[in-house]
Amino acid sequence: TTGDFLTTELESDAALMAQELSQTFGDDLCEVALIPGTGGIFTITLDGEMIWNRKAMEGFPEAKVLKQLVRDRIDPDRDLGHLDRKS
Repeated sequence: TTGDFLTTELESDAALMAQELSQTFGDDLCEVALIPGTGGIFTITLDGEMIWNRKAMEGFPEAKVLKQLVRDRIDPDRDLGHLDRKS
């Protein structure tokens, strides 16, 4: 059904985002947790502050955008290499 597909798609997107953050920031992030929800919920919080809400921001962030948002809060001077260069 559509609901099952959407849930599976959201779970897959969330898992990919979690993996991207873990690979980029490693031990600088204490935890990257996926918490199941219903209704297409996808929010990202950092130290209790929401930095992304799928419904309010109308979609998933690109990995580049998400990494920059996290970097700007945990280590603003960190160079993200090619992600910081303009295309």
